[in-house]
Amino acid sequence: MIPSEAVGHEGAGTSDGPPVFTPPSTWEGWRRFVDLPGPDQLLADHTSWSPDERLDYHSQFVVLTTPAYTQASLSVRRLMLLNRRQQGTARRGLIISGPPTTGKTTTLLEMGRSFELADRARHPGRSDRLPVVFIAVPPASTPKMLVSEFARFLGITIAGRMNQAQITDAVCHQLCELATQLVLVDDVHLLDTRTRAGAETSDQMKHLGERIPATFVYAGVEVETSPLLTGQRGAQLAGRFKLQRCMPLPYGTAAQREVWAELVGDMEQALRLEQHRVGTLARHAEYLHRRTGGAMGSLSHLIREAALAAILDGSEKITKQLLQSIQLDFRAEQQARPSHRRPARARVGGAG
Repeated sequence: MIPSEAVGHEGAGTSDGPPVFTPPSTWEGWRRFVDLPGPDQLLADHTSWSPDERLDYHSQFVVLTTPAYTQASLSVRRLMLLNRRQQGTARRGLIISGPPTTGKTTTLLEMGRSFELADRARHPGRSDRLPVVFIAVPPASTPKMLVSEFARFLGITIAGRMNQAQITDAVCHQLCELATQLVLVDDVHLLDTRTRAGAETSDQMKHLGERIPATFVYAGVEVETSPLLTGQRGAQLAGRFKLQRCMPLPYGTAAQREVWAELVGDMEQALRLEQHRVGTLARHAEYLHRRTGGAMGSLSHLIREAALAAILDGSEKITKQLLQSIQLDFRAEQQARPSHRRPARARVGGAG
């Protein structure tokens, strides 16, 4: 049986220590993630927030609706309708692929949250439903390790004597009983079908997709060039799944610059800093793109850390100087090196 209740994103813990973290790859953690207040709720009454409350807010911050998220959500809605009356091997799925820090996991999580909230609205007060499951592929996964992740999410106790087939039967039975409709699997690039364990785990994923009447969505780093889609097993997977690229946002055309500026503007509107002048980030949209390479994960990191720094140092505002002082992830910093930047425009008349 799955647990009957969950509150908050972190567990209550004990009076002697900090809250216990529960990841969204467990039922308790997933429900706590889904139950997190949205931006509208968070911003409804912020005028009396203490500095600590604003630190917490900016640590979590808002999730922006990107073009990739919109497209992925549309694709999944259509696939779920397509799969509604399908039996067995005919079900179709989606793979979300792209470079690191481009929002793949965030897209997966937010898509699951949105669907679960919609399902709750359609079936109010129902505790016998589990519309969404979220797991991540373990490193060096075996078939038993993979299906054990599903069992862990469901809270199924795995006895030492249970074999892979018995765990699989228990998982499939539970998910069918709970009317699960969307299965989200992160980090699928860790599966190497060139190894025996990886190939057998890929087969296990296919088997689960045939036994559970749900739509499967995978996410991973550069999946199309990973071993997952190579060989005969990869060909089977590629024949059943759409692939959507989740890429850094470009900045070449006027339309692309407008999309980026809107995202930066939305993020700026969500800031809760006492002295910040709205429009500052919008004016530096090009700089922000150059610093982050258009990667949403890097942009979120930059703005959130700058906001936290502004609260801690008492300035309560984000300036370009503050942004320049923030060190980003190594990948973003390498891309933003001078050799990667656009050449400066030559000035007529030369120096002096």
